[in-house]
Amino acid sequence: METHLEIGRFNDLKIKKETTIGVYLDSDAGEILMPRKYVPQEARAGDSVRVFVYRDSEDRLIATTLTPAALVGEFACLKVVAISRAGAFLDWGVQKDLLVPYSEQAGKMEVGGKYIVRIFLDERTQRITATTRITRFIEKENVDLHEGENVGLLVYRTTDLGIKVIVNNRYLGMLYKNEVFEKLHIGDKAEGYVKRIRPDGKIDVMLGKAGPADIEEAKVVILNALKEHKGFLPLGDHSEPEQIREIIHMSKKTFKKAVGGLYKKELIEIKEDGIRLKRVDKAKTIHLFKF
Repeated sequence: METHLEIGRFNDLKIKKETTIGVYLDSDAGEILMPRKYVPQEARAGDSVRVFVYRDSEDRLIATTLTPAALVGEFACLKVVAISRAGAFLDWGVQKDLLVPYSEQAGKMEVGGKYIVRIFLDERTQRITATTRITRFIEKENVDLHEGENVGLLVYRTTDLGIKVIVNNRYLGMLYKNEVFEKLHIGDKAEGYVKRIRPDGKIDVMLGKAGPADIEEAKVVILNALKEHKGFLPLGDHSEPEQIREIIHMSKKTFKKAVGGLYKKELIEIKEDGIRLKRVDKAKTIHLFKF
């Protein structure tokens, strides 16, 4: 029994027969051609291959082992390579360029320009299409995230407050400009974490990984960082919050509490220029690690 074919996504399909122009794959939508240049050298009839399926310019289903910049249901930043009477065409990593019809353009698109788009399957034509009118695809209710969760970010737009980002390919979030310490451009991807989910469902995010969940975990993180940096970290009361966040991924408040605990345990020394790991015997180290 064939698996339901998903156009615009990867599918595991069996090779039904081999021909001079390629191989035909079996699917519940009929036989699908994979051109010879994409066929793995060792593949034979009966083998299963993982392929991306799309429609070519003649509306035929085609399979390829190429990986597109994004799949149906995802957002991406893509470059316009051509304009025609049908709309703008984007390079997305497969042989057939991706169409953004004029009706799906929020503003005029130009050759060479890069735009944030959502890729979707047109229900009427069953063709893979892109749109810059992305707000209808943003989920605004029942946010399935929690504070401190690590998330994927796609830079969408800059505002006076900061940078709007698409979170986990589903939600819209905000990076506040006073909490961003690196240059970001529209289309950049980054790792971040959820700082706050507001009562109205709006999401505040920050760059980097979420900090330790508690002080005890933070102590271990600091000790490991000290070992990795030859026993010294240039961090202390004088350090800016962003410097602490960049080096050990925790808030200054958590850092100070954890450092205080390590100092009391005589595991570290607090110097004017930072903190230093104390030399202790192995038995004492094992005992002190049991917070």
